[in-house]
Amino acid sequence: MGQKNDSIATYDYGIVKMFSVMSIAYAVVGFLVGIILALELAFPELNGGIPYISFGRLRPLHTSAVIFAFGGSVLFATTYYVVQRTCRARLFSDFLSKLTFWGWNLIVVLVVVTYPLGLSQGMEYAEMIWPIDLLIVVVWVAYFINFVGTLAKRKDQHIFVANWFFLAFIITVALLHIINNLAVPVSITASYPVWSGVQSAMIQWWYGHNAVGFFLTAAFLGMMYYFVPKQAERPIYSYRLSIVHFWSLVFLYIWAGPHHLHYTALPDWAGTLGATFSIMLLLPSWGGMINGIMTLSGAWHKLRTDPILRFFIISLSFYGMSTFEGPMMAIKEVNALSHYTDWTVGHVHSGALGWVAMVSFASLYHMIPKLWGTTIHSVKLINLHFWLATVGVVIYIVAMWISGVMQGLMWRAYDDFGNLTYSFAETVAAMHPYYFIRAIGGIVFLLGALVMVYNIYMTISTAKDRPVVAA
Repeated sequence: MGQKNDSIATYDYGIVKMFSVMSIAYAVVGFLVGIILALELAFPELNGGIPYISFGRLRPLHTSAVIFAFGGSVLFATTYYVVQRTCRARLFSDFLSKLTFWGWNLIVVLVVVTYPLGLSQGMEYAEMIWPIDLLIVVVWVAYFINFVGTLAKRKDQHIFVANWFFLAFIITVALLHIINNLAVPVSITASYPVWSGVQSAMIQWWYGHNAVGFFLTAAFLGMMYYFVPKQAERPIYSYRLSIVHFWSLVFLYIWAGPHHLHYTALPDWAGTLGATFSIMLLLPSWGGMINGIMTLSGAWHKLRTDPILRFFIISLSFYGMSTFEGPMMAIKEVNALSHYTDWTVGHVHSGALGWVAMVSFASLYHMIPKLWGTTIHSVKLINLHFWLATVGVVIYIVAMWISGVMQGLMWRAYDDFGNLTYSFAETVAAMHPYYFIRAIGGIVFLLGALVMVYNIYMTISTAKDRPVVAA
């Protein structure tokens, strides 16, 4: 259990440091694997016929590395940091803190081993085999108890809004993970899911879209609600709007998954229901974006000198753009063009790189100097990272937008006799230049992450064990 003395000096920053460092390492690995995949799509012979590094096996490794290894580690670090500071209490249990760290990293190692070997359930964002799924449950229960136990120890009756977003993320992800992965094991590496047919597809995309909605959105919005006011040194623009944002987002997001299954065996009414809730999501999403950006009211001049604030604002801008694009793509008429095309890939990465990665970089830049009781090594390098990341994202998503729209239009082009104008091979050939451009965007983005690695390394190595800054 945590110590009885809950003063600032007793905060457990050690566990936050460990997760912060690992998140940066996983970011580089995840981005690097993504670049390899982009190059393999442009140049299929690049894998040399080696099955372990084929696209089909590396792709889930990439998604798991960036979502769960990088994103998950950032979330463990920031939730543990924020809940202690807003509750003015040490984490509930040092043992549970260490269990979540070593358990989560063991899960990452097992994923790195099993995916290249072809051991997978074949479900989007849920490819882990059943023993790893069970380990995730153990770690997540420990995480939940540690977080809620810390809330129970809080010195103030009020629960800060960021913690509401974090709590919703922890509870909902647990529910999603357990229901989507219900299976009957037949060996140590294989199992049969209890869901089948269209029910399996429905459950999978209920999970898949809400993994985005709660793991990659609600949780990172919790980060935004704490770190943006802290970095801007301004109160959140509207606390009332943040509460409306929370409850409307949590209620609406959970129903949006069926829009992934337009024009499939899923009943039309279910797809329409998902599309309706997706369109409604535009309101709370943009409410949250406006709340974050308007927090800078009276402090806009800080953007000229503070690249960390620029990271936050550009991340919120990408969040707004992605949450406009998503509901638009859920409309059936638009989905008829966008479905199965690279437009979807561009949309996903505008959110993953533009929103999730950018807000993560900003939060780490804010948090790490405070954890080590020092100042950042180089503000100029943060600025360089900002521009590399921004340019990289723009190159990537513009290439995929052009490729995706062109792809959809070529697939639905008919000649005067009702025959398809283009063969599938011709559409692939037309997309090739954009796949190469996409890889260039990814390389630029990775260079920015490497700049961050150097900057953070120099920051930590020169800290010289100075006491932690409590501000």
